[in-house]
Amino acid sequence: MNNVASPAIDPVELTLEQTQAAFASGAITSEALTQAFLDRIATYNTHYNALCFMNPDALDDARAIDRRRAAGDTLGPLAGVPVVVKDAMDMVGFPTTAGWRLLHSKTGGVDLMPATDAPVVARMRAAGAIILGKTNIPVLSHTGSHANDSWAGPTYNAVNREFLPGGSSAGTATAVAASLAVLGLAEETGGSIQNPAAAQALVGIKPSFALVPNTGVVPLSSYRDVVGPIARCVRDAALTLDVLAGFTTEDPKTVAGVGHIPRGGYSSKLSTTALQGKRIGLYGPGWRDMPLSDETISLYERAKGELIAQGAVLVDDPFLGTGFVEIRQSTVPHDTYDARGLESVPYDLTKYLERLGPNAALKTFAEFAAATAKENAFEPGGVLSFMPNLPQFNDCLADPTRPPNLSEFIAAKTAYLEIFESVVAEHKLDALVFPQMRNALKPLHGGQRIDETTVSEINIAGLPGVTMPAGYYASGAPFCLIFVGRMWSEADLLAYAFAYESATKHRRAPVLSRP
Repeated sequence: MNNVASPAIDPVELTLEQTQAAFASGAITSEALTQAFLDRIATYNTHYNALCFMNPDALDDARAIDRRRAAGDTLGPLAGVPVVVKDAMDMVGFPTTAGWRLLHSKTGGVDLMPATDAPVVARMRAAGAIILGKTNIPVLSHTGSHANDSWAGPTYNAVNREFLPGGSSAGTATAVAASLAVLGLAEETGGSIQNPAAAQALVGIKPSFALVPNTGVVPLSSYRDVVGPIARCVRDAALTLDVLAGFTTEDPKTVAGVGHIPRGGYSSKLSTTALQGKRIGLYGPGWRDMPLSDETISLYERAKGELIAQGAVLVDDPFLGTGFVEIRQSTVPHDTYDARGLESVPYDLTKYLERLGPNAALKTFAEFAAATAKENAFEPGGVLSFMPNLPQFNDCLADPTRPPNLSEFIAAKTAYLEIFESVVAEHKLDALVFPQMRNALKPLHGGQRIDETTVSEINIAGLPGVTMPAGYYASGAPFCLIFVGRMWSEADLLAYAFAYESATKHRRAPVLSRP
């Protein structure tokens, strides 16, 4: 480690606001703060396994920011702030392994080395963030519960190593929860932002589909995938979304978000009184016909009281009788997950491989399939063995160069959005607020999954959600809420979450253990 003076500020639970104030006052340099986080990583990462690749240039990058700050240069909003990014995101100089030993040369596979950064990584760099490294994920991001099958080994929950950490952005959540970074980037196709955020008492933003570019990220469905931040507080998540959101020609679908980004940014509506008079819909069988556990009901009742105390008007199960609950289909054996939209993955992988550049080790889906044939993801026993059950998947697999037929997915998406809009209008709702999980976290090992409440519905519909801490179960597992709203309503959802966070302050720093 470099001999850098000890920082004048504690990195544990450090916020963006505190970080930038310390930089501005001269209380600390980016180099010193980066070293402090590297020291924490050296102490704890072997025990929690959050980061799978370290950035050897992190201190040099921090020194460059310090020089620019000293020279009076105009700096980006994350200048000098240590962050992490999910392994599935392309970052020049690092292999994108998707958690799979067959996509990493050091574990007997091939390295996919990107020629350019993913747009979200490029935007973090442009904002001045110091990227400490890349974080661990399960193979092909196939589960929203853990990273147990990663070539890098399991990631552990910072709250308690015995709990599921959430997935697939497990490493990002653990790194942020354990204060191994100020914040991190996550990605979701089916719960991979909201689940790990909720599992580790964090704030996660699952943005509206197409608000944030997701090219240069290993896909599961380019029609569902979204990138968003995980942070320890609402303001940090909002400020990071400012960096990530917006149009780029590298991802043409982001044109849909033009005109929907608030002028003052995603922190512009943050207010301790934001919940006053807001009509908030509640969880019930009209949304999903799966009951909450007794303890979840008790914690939810307390949260409802806290919302009412903040002036919110609560509306019981506004979806009852609308047909909303009937849209979801269980497409994965022994699970409640509706995977429609993932039929496109062969085509999406084809496009992803094309973007890697002319020197990529694998250039086509056929080459990808050959390189991973030992553990074919789509065959029985593979991590995506449910895919052939999906409508129209086999046609896409037969010719991954042709755009897939997603008519059944589009029908489900249309039905969700139509009913959602009608319910919001009929009940004059400003948002929904549900427990993010139906019961407490399960053990890390044992084959059980996170029982969430919103994953299939908002991922297919493309709706935004903000997950946030709201207490703890008797076991010590976090209890979290998720605020869900209409397309492009992130600023409002963040305002409600901020008001709730300010009034309750439920998050507490985990007590970490050492090997």
